[in-house]
Amino acid sequence: MSSTEWQKSSFSEANNNCVEVRALDGAVELRESDDGEVIVRTTPAKFAVFLQGAKAGEFD
Repeated sequence: MSSTEWQKSSFSEANNNCVEVRALDGAVELRESDDGEVIVRTTPAKFAVFLQGAKAGEFD
């Protein structure tokens, strides 16, 4: 991931109830599209582990 612009999933379509993500200053930042004031910041490695868990259904 190399974009400093906020990105959201293509599955979100025009819906504003989604999580946006961007890379900035060597970190990964996440926020809710409908509440952009709260930003969660993590490392790329931790974000990769989170995505693996989500894809594996660990949070269902």
